[in-house]
Amino acid sequence: MEHNAELKEFLRSRRARLNVDDMPIGGTGGVRRVPGLRREEVAQLAGVSVDYYSRLEQGRNLNVSDEVLDAVARALRLDDTERSYLFQIARANPRRARRRSPARVQRVRPGIRRILETLDDVTPAFVFGRRMDVLASNRLARALMTDFEALPPRDRNLLRYTVLDESTRELYADWEEVARDNVGVLRLDAGRHPDDPLLAELVGELSIKSPEFRRWWADHNVRERSYGTKRYHHPLVGDLSIEYESVSLPGDPDQTLCLYTAEAGSASESALRLLASWTASAPAVTELAP
Repeated sequence: MEHNAELKEFLRSRRARLNVDDMPIGGTGGVRRVPGLRREEVAQLAGVSVDYYSRLEQGRNLNVSDEVLDAVARALRLDDTERSYLFQIARANPRRARRRSPARVQRVRPGIRRILETLDDVTPAFVFGRRMDVLASNRLARALMTDFEALPPRDRNLLRYTVLDESTRELYADWEEVARDNVGVLRLDAGRHPDDPLLAELVGELSIKSPEFRRWWADHNVRERSYGTKRYHHPLVGDLSIEYESVSLPGDPDQTLCLYTAEAGSASESALRLLASWTASAPAVTELAP
């Protein structure tokens, strides 16, 4: 019998965060030894038998239908990202995931590098690949965070930098929130690419070196990189509030262009311009070689 370990743990974690008092059911009574809903309560909410849901949560290969997954997603109150992740891991083949092949080296198209060059004096910009690897960056991006090109190839990774580089705890005003979000992005990537050996290696390294990562990875939270605001305390220009937008690149589905901007006329915009002027003599766009 094949078992899908990630499906098992994800469903358990989503069930554990819910409160029966918030659900349109009466519960089953009795003292609860663990937090969250019981399996039979999720089954009731999803409209499936307790035996069927139990086997699903045990990670058994049930060839589950879209209708059942939709019902389970509603019962567990999953958001859009979590629902998408549920479908991905429910469709994963555990036997196939054990047959790992070498990962394809990701390259950034020349046209995308020219976009980064155009933005170099006004907007920090990165291209991220699978596993949150930093594939390319412009001068202002490196001045804002770090020069990923100067790092060993295996260290050119946003999550590894955020979790293991002590300087990021000062750079990010909300370090824990940023780090947890990045862990959620990696978890989502793991659902899309369960057979990626480099991702498994990264998770293993961070689990050994960071107790925070171990705890957050065990939470099974997932997050889509989209848009938002990050607050920085930069050693050269002080406090900044930066808005970011992430765009998936057509033709390169595993690459994301991330642009960082500040509100026009704000102190953060002035700080970015000052940072750009101080780094104007540095090389412009860098594509990071493997």
